Amino acid sequence: MTTLRRDLKRRHMTMIGLGGVIGAGLFVSSGAVIGTAGPAAVVAYAVGGLVVVLVMRMLGELAAAHPTSGSFSRYAELALGRWAGFLVGWSYWYFTVAVIAFESVAGAKLLGVPVWAGAPVLLAVLTGANLISVRLFGETEFWLASVKVALVVGFLAVGVLYLVGLWPGGGVGLSALTAHGGFAPNGWAAVLTALITVIFSYFGAEVVTIAAAESAEPAKEVARATIRVVWRVLIFYVGSVLLIVTIVPWNQVPTDGTGSPFATAIGRFGIPGAATIMNVVVLVAVLSILNAGLYGSSRMLMSLAERGDAPAAMSRVTSAGVPAPAILSGAVTALALVVVANLIAPEQIFAFLLNASGLLTLVLYVFIAVSQLRLRGRGEPGPVRMWGHPWLGIAVLVLLVAVLLAVTTSPGVLPIVAGLAAVLAVTLAAYAARVKLHPMEVSDATDH
Repeated sequence: MTTLRRDLKRRHMTMIGLGGVIGAGLFVSSGAVIGTAGPAAVVAYAVGGLVVVLVMRMLGELAAAHPTSGSFSRYAELALGRWAGFLVGWSYWYFTVAVIAFESVAGAKLLGVPVWAGAPVLLAVLTGANLISVRLFGETEFWLASVKVALVVGFLAVGVLYLVGLWPGGGVGLSALTAHGGFAPNGWAAVLTALITVIFSYFGAEVVTIAAAESAEPAKEVARATIRVVWRVLIFYVGSVLLIVTIVPWNQVPTDGTGSPFATAIGRFGIPGAATIMNVVVLVAVLSILNAGLYGSSRMLMSLAERGDAPAAMSRVTSAGVPAPAILSGAVTALALVVVANLIAPEQIFAFLLNASGLLTLVLYVFIAVSQLRLRGRGEPGPVRMWGHPWLGIAVLVLLVAVLLAVTTSPGVLPIVAGLAAVLAVTLAAYAARVKLHPMEVSDATDH
């Protein structure tokens, strides 16, 4: 039987992790977070980043010990039972496909072409790259992510020089952090509300653990990649947002998604063509997220099929070593979502789906934390170990539940909570139906 190939190199693994998380969430959506929380957006990104660092360390322990394309879905199954693996795997697939659809629409708009023409073309091109080989996927992601990382590094360097007066027109210092209504002008409750968008911005870091099964040395590569990725992402996000709110008054940052906070800040540096530069980089970011989404969703669907929780055809691998049916299923479903959304109400549907994805990320993180604590309690870990086990892991779980409760009780979030709860309930109902129809096929993973 043809299987996945271990053709991803160390540089691919690093950039897959970075590419999956540094996207429009940082370059564009950070404006909405700043508009909601003011300069205290830095706190929201720091809290969200701390959560991601700790959860990725826990996930890194699991992935290094058990490298599999099912990643956290498989670990939830091993720790809690088939129901948990089914719920986590399918929920991740649903919302990753929604992200693929959203990014294809965003890409078409950035290119200035009609959505009906641009979205299918972008989907077709990157689906083709994923279908040819995992090496081509890795190379595509490497170069797309490299452009994003280069921009952020350059922005951080010039931004620091501008603040301290070593760049023409600079020397503004840190006064903007409190000069326009205070550090948290809308109150600290607004910071909690902003956490939904922040958590979604970090969504994608987990792709590197899914890719571990196709790397040359799974245990070593995932150990390196998870640690390097999380710290770099934390620095990039928190550092960039801090510079933006010190360079540009928070109430002058574009918040409606029509402009980039980065472009506004770069404009203060006197660099010509700032808006054009950012449009190109945001397009690259969109393509990178789209590429990583196609990859992550296909491997998750393939893993579900291998466990009997999705149609068997989804587990088929071509002679090139890629799960073509699973890749095509994600692409076709995303395209169908694009068509339906644009016929009904694209802005409202995608806004709802993306916010629900942010909440789902918190739910997935809870499952990851519980899985690590339970599986670590059953035996020795692999080459990566969670710091301060079990106490720091327990603290992470408590923090996650507290943030989840705080976010879900924030004003205006109830419709999103209800929608996500409905999706999770329907998924559990589907699992119950599967158990009833095929009881002999569904054996609890905790029993073996």
